[in-house]
Amino acid sequence: MDKKAPAGNPRPNPLPGCPMAAAFAAIGGKWKLTLLYWLAHGESHFAGLRRRGAPITPKVLAEQLRELEADGLVERIETGPVPAPVIYRLTPYGTTVLPVVESVRLWGEAHLERGGDETAADAMGCMHPVA
Repeated sequence: MDKKAPAGNPRPNPLPGCPMAAAFAAIGGKWKLTLLYWLAHGESHFAGLRRRGAPITPKVLAEQLRELEADGLVERIETGPVPAPVIYRLTPYGTTVLPVVESVRLWGEAHLERGGDETAADAMGCMHPVA
């Protein structure tokens, strides 16, 4: 898989013809659903996403954003010449995955309550429903 694929050039499906494999290839990274969730609540600069997701290393954050961009879910907007901030936001196609993101968030909330861990979810700002 080419992790530096340009936007609009979807990465290949590891199991051609399998919709589950296609879905996991697009949104199955360790941080992808969380990034989609955060971007559902508004566009953000790279630094803002980095501050919000403290345990995400800059390298992994950049890789995950690049893959989301390559799959057409997120767009990267350059605000000027380097070192101007870059803004990330969901594409119209990216908004189509939000029902999945919200379903996963609700399941995760119930899973945390089942395990007795009710405070951890709010630490990364994941308690608000996706509109």
